[in-house]
Amino acid sequence: MQASFFSSKNGKVHCHLCPHHCLIKDGQTGICQVRRNVHGTLQVETYGRLAAVHLDPIEKKPLYHFHPGKSILSFGSVGCNMKCKFCQNCDISQVGVNGFVPLEEYSVDRIVEVAHSIKDNIGIAFTYNEPTIFYEFMVDVSQASHLLGLKNVMVTNGYIESEPLKNLLPFIDAFNVDLKAFNDTFYRKITHSHLEPVKQTLILLRDANKHFEITNLIIPGHNDSIEEFNVMIDWIHKKLGKQTILHLSKYFPRYQLSKPATPDFVLQRFYEIAKKKLDYVYLGNVDDQMPGHHTECRNCHTILIKRTKKKVNTSNLTREGNCVNCGSKEIIVV
Repeated sequence: MQASFFSSKNGKVHCHLCPHHCLIKDGQTGICQVRRNVHGTLQVETYGRLAAVHLDPIEKKPLYHFHPGKSILSFGSVGCNMKCKFCQNCDISQVGVNGFVPLEEYSVDRIVEVAHSIKDNIGIAFTYNEPTIFYEFMVDVSQASHLLGLKNVMVTNGYIESEPLKNLLPFIDAFNVDLKAFNDTFYRKITHSHLEPVKQTLILLRDANKHFEITNLIIPGHNDSIEEFNVMIDWIHKKLGKQTILHLSKYFPRYQLSKPATPDFVLQRFYEIAKKKLDYVYLGNVDDQMPGHHTECRNCHTILIKRTKKKVNTSNLTREGNCVNCGSKEIIVV
């Protein structure tokens, strides 16, 4: 499958999909490992080739304010345009097409038909590995699924150029963007990328009035500075708004990073800091006894969405997304 967003000169291909702008020699791939220069043309090696297909709770993305309590068909392929040393899905995201066997072939029609046939499934989530690098398949699937009234969700690191992102916006209904830290040194050394393009992605989503939520994985010794965290929260509050939905997640050792898991007291402290500036802050990968699981009404503090490991209860939320107690309208898509 020929890729989008590239140019070629003297046998080399210049990829314009993400901020890496890889200049790729004939026969080689870019950083993502799945977009290859074949005789001066950029080819996508993962079009319709999937490593994982599962029906997940929408909360697993995580999206807490988008059709809470519903399920969504989720799929991913292989490769990524970041090289995170702590990658939680390294088995698929840090390999190319020859590093994961078998990849299952899906046509656009097949994956959309599967999604449409599942009772109470709201749509399709592009997730598990970075969806940006299977951009063409995501575009084709999302267009086709919208025709059947399905919703589309992109779970992303946000490392994508503005033009391809803008082309996606009409077809993606919700985003979760992984804001991995708030300093460029972390991004360069730990992820092999840069912070600024991710910030620009978030601003573009805000300007486009798209539903998005942010995830920040707290890694001891790497991005757990109180000072840096305060700067990040101030930036989110000022640039994206106090109603921005933020998920703070517990890190566990994985891939090339062996540091111990994030202590619960660190997560709780960061949660308390964020709650001073943002209306909606949650904790992920933690025990039910920790705060940050439920959604409260901003006006009367009624628990609108109660979440446990086994169940999501939305009985205090009207069908329009209002509080049943005081009628306050929340930032929730139902």
